[in-house]
Amino acid sequence: MDRPQLPLNALRAFEAAARHLSFTRAADELCVSQAAVSHQVKALEQRLGASLFRRLPRGLSLTDEGAALVPVLRDSFDRIGAVLDRFADGRFHEVLTVGVVGTFAIGWLIPRLPAFQRANPLIDLRLLTNNNRVDLAGEGLDCAIRFGDGAWQGAEADHLLDAPFSPLCAPALARTLRTPADLARQTLLRSYRTDEWEGWFDAAGAAAPRVRGPIFDSSLAIAEAAARGAGVALLPVAMFERELADERLARPFAAEVSTGAYWLVRLKSRPPSAALARFRDWLIAAASPVPATG
Repeated sequence: MDRPQLPLNALRAFEAAARHLSFTRAADELCVSQAAVSHQVKALEQRLGASLFRRLPRGLSLTDEGAALVPVLRDSFDRIGAVLDRFADGRFHEVLTVGVVGTFAIGWLIPRLPAFQRANPLIDLRLLTNNNRVDLAGEGLDCAIRFGDGAWQGAEADHLLDAPFSPLCAPALARTLRTPADLARQTLLRSYRTDEWEGWFDAAGAAAPRVRGPIFDSSLAIAEAAARGAGVALLPVAMFERELADERLARPFAAEVSTGAYWLVRLKSRPPSAALARFRDWLIAAASPVPATG
């Protein structure tokens, strides 16, 4: 059975008139006559069998029926417009919204994004940074890059990159540190994961002092504090290669501890789109170790 044809011109005329509460201003916006808008709205009312406006001496007001129709139309027109905006040069662009823990975004992903964009010009990537706490469904994310053990309920996780932790600090401070025991006299900057320092001292074969340093919710903030001489930070070294190369940070000890890895995470209940599949494949390839030659 054929569906009845939607009166799109009449719906557009009604939406504009409802927004302005004026047939005249709606006509100006739509570049038609006031009579044409009035006629379109009247035809829509007849089709629906309900009045959408109260005609007042100095303008219009919506009836209950009109007020109920307006948000539905606005949402529909906005969604149509959003899809049309994704066409460029006759080609359709797919939007991919990704939540990324800030440390990974700054330290690894953003420097490599131009390569992804050159290889995938029809994918519009939207990055939302966070401190590793995300709600995929609630935040409307297609996927997220998180740090942890890869075991998140209801999620499919692909391993991307290991990131062992080691102490980092300002170069001047690093030059005064000879053994892990010297850290007992320093301010040890901490994250909300309270057992990290204890794990590192165990890996270094040294007794862990009582850690009393300030607590941060972001590795980026901890790194900045360490670079400014506020103390020694325990950080994923691979995410701060630029700061080490620029000598804003120094690594006084080789010992490291593994507390987790970076993972690409998506909901099991939502099949991956073509854009997500391409992003996943690119991420895994880019994060894979380069095989040795010779």
